[in-house]
Amino acid sequence: MSRTIIDVYALHTVPPSNLNRDDTGSPKTAMYGGVRRARVSSQAWKRAIRLAFADLLDDSQLGERTKRVGESLAARIKSLDPGVSDAAASALATEVFVASGLARADKKKGEPKDVESGYLLFLSHRQLDNLAAAAVKAKAAGGTLDKATIKTLANTDHSVDIAMFGRMLADMSDINVDAACQVAHAISVHAVDNEFDYFTAVDDRKEDAAKTGAGMIGTIEFNSSTLYRYATIDVDALQRTLGDARATRAAVEAFLVAFARSMPTGKQNTFAHRTLPDAVIVRVRETQPINLVGAFEKPVRETYAAGRVELAAAELAKHATEVEAAYGERPVGSWVTQVGDRTSVLTDLGKAVTFDELVAGVGEQVAVALGQPT
Repeated sequence: MSRTIIDVYALHTVPPSNLNRDDTGSPKTAMYGGVRRARVSSQAWKRAIRLAFADLLDDSQLGERTKRVGESLAARIKSLDPGVSDAAASALATEVFVASGLARADKKKGEPKDVESGYLLFLSHRQLDNLAAAAVKAKAAGGTLDKATIKTLANTDHSVDIAMFGRMLADMSDINVDAACQVAHAISVHAVDNEFDYFTAVDDRKEDAAKTGAGMIGTIEFNSSTLYRYATIDVDALQRTLGDARATRAAVEAFLVAFARSMPTGKQNTFAHRTLPDAVIVRVRETQPINLVGAFEKPVRETYAAGRVELAAAELAKHATEVEAAYGERPVGSWVTQVGDRTSVLTDLGKAVTFDELVAGVGEQVAVALGQPT
C-alpha cells in the first residue's frame, strides 16, 4: 500500500549565535563523524515552528501546552457564562479535570483554585472550548460530567500542532496522539569549536573620570555554523488525526512555511541571528522517510575557493542521488528553493521554484494524494 511521505531538507547558515543552550549556558553540540558539531535540538525548533503557526493558522486550529489547565478552562467558562464568579469558574474547571484524572486538587491548600496538571498538558483550543461548554451545560442542569465524557471531548477536534507533534499523557494513554511529523536535531555540516565573547557594560551614571572600569563584566559562549536540517511528515497519519483533507493540506503548507522561516530565539537580542535557509528541498515519497544526513558524516572543510554552503550543497546532491539509486527510491514529487549560485547544484534534485511556489506545489500534491481537487 502506497503512502504519502513528505521529506523536508534545508541548509541553513547562522552567524555567531547561541540558539539553543545546555544546562551550563553553552550552545548545544553533538559528536558525529568523529568530530564535534553545532546542534540545535528538535524540541527547540519544534517550539519555534509551533509559535510560527500562530501567524499562519486560525486560532481554532491550534492548541496550548500548559500545566495551568484550570486557569485556561476557567477563562473559557467565564466567557460562556459571564455571570459566574471567578471562584465558581475555577471550581468548575477543577471539577472537570479532577473528575477526568487529568489533574489533581491540592488538598493542603483547602479549596482548589486554578488547578494545575502534574505535567504539561497539550489540548487544542477546540477541546478546551468543548470542555467548557459541557461544564457550563452540566452546571445548568445540576448534573456532573463523567470521566468517559471528558475523555471523549479531549480526544476529538485535535489541533494541527497536536496532530503534527503528538501528545503523550502518562495517566490517560488511551487519548495519546501519535505524531505525524518528526523533526531531526539540526547539526552543522562541519566541525565546530565554541568561542567566548568577553563583554563589559558601562555604568551610565559613572561620570567621575577617576573611577574607571566597567559596571559589569561577563562572558557568553557562541558558535557559528551551516546547519543541515531535516523533518518528515506522514500525510496519511496527519489526515487520520485531523479527519479532513483540506485541513491536512493547510497543515502541511503551514508547516513548510514555519519550518523555513522560524528560528529558535536563544540569545536573539545578543546576536541578531535570524537568517533564512540557503536552500530548502522537499521530496514526496510513497515508501518511507529518508534522512540524508549521511552526506555530512565526513565533515565539510571549506577552502579558499569554496565555502561551506557550496560544498555542503554538492555533498547533499551527490548523496541523495546515490542513496536513491542504490535503493530504487523514486520520489513522486520534488521541489528546490535555493539562493544564488552556491547552491545551484541542488536543482538537479527537483524543480527549481520560489519558496511560495514550493509550498503551493507540495500542497497540490497532498490534495491529489488525498483525492481532493486542486
